Amino acid sequence: QVQLVESGGGLVQPGGSLRLSCEASGFTPDDYVIGWFRRAPGMGREGITCISRSDGSTYIEDSVKGRFTTSRDKSKDTFYLQANGLKADDTAVYYCAASICTCPCRLYDSWGQGVQVTVSS
Repeated sequence: QVQLVESGGGLVQPGGSLRLSCEASGFTPDDYVIGWFRRAPGMGREGITCISRSDGSTYIEDSVKGRFTTSRDKSKDTFYLQANGLKADDTAVYYCAASICTCPCRLYDSWGQGVQVTVSS
């Protein structure tokens, strides 16, 4: 059974950092990519990063480039979103998603449940 489980969300002060995790299981083949998305209150879903499980290559959207990075621990099938210099506008529910494609990937078929990130003083 395909499953994605996010963790690491919470409340952080402006300028702070947070690392989200996405643990993947049940994927075959194992040559997939993980995308990170977010949905801010009243807004549509926004794709922000993509990473290949196989070679670790990444794609970062311009909206977060320079502040957000993505990485993975291939041995654990766990993927990370490192968010630095957080702003109030980064407040959103963050999701990871998986697909068999290459980054940047535009179509995902497996989604995690999402975690809330709130940036506030």
